[in-house]
Amino acid sequence: MNEGQITERALTLAEMAPHESVTVDLLAGRDGRFSPGPPLNEPPVTYLESTEAPAYVLTNGKRGIGLGTKRNTVSPSGDRRTIVLVSGRRTLCLVGQADGDEIVEIPHDAVVSVSYKTGFRANRIALRTPQKTYHCWIHRKAEESLLEAATAFVEDHKRETPEAIDGDDDANRVMYRGRPVTRDVLDDTSAADSDQTVTYRGQPVDDSSE
Repeated sequence: MNEGQITERALTLAEMAPHESVTVDLLAGRDGRFSPGPPLNEPPVTYLESTEAPAYVLTNGKRGIGLGTKRNTVSPSGDRRTIVLVSGRRTLCLVGQADGDEIVEIPHDAVVSVSYKTGFRANRIALRTPQKTYHCWIHRKAEESLLEAATAFVEDHKRETPEAIDGDDDANRVMYRGRPVTRDVLDDTSAADSDQTVTYRGQPVDDSSE
């Protein structure tokens, strides 16, 4: 897509969206909502499929996405941020990295349950699949009504009987870096899903300035 096509599609999707969190500037990669500057290397709209439309968009700073546990995170680098796009088919997590954006895709037909929690430093939406729980950290300034609405939306779109993520159909798998997430991909040595220290480049993250 060229710049004109990116803006045009971002405008169309923003107009279609049921929630004001989906904005033209955010989809076009010009705004991180709660932070200045482009959040990703590529505009978020370019990661959407041709028939896909986000209903909600959530963002965070350095906490990134927890893979399996809150401690096992993929975090943004430099001035990049994390964008979470919630569409009717999946929750698409985009994490800005210096050498390219990381992608964590959680199809809603693989979700067993979804919940949210609010916190002083950050909020969080947790999506549990038959094997793992994925923690989408959300900026502390995000309103609880947005978290509640996005969670309810995923709940409405998940299946009564979730698909196993290690099945034969790639569309039913949780994806990270374009590959299915399985037990040998994620380091799940810490089974406790309690308050763990989130790290960035090997150092604990204090996200109170998000």
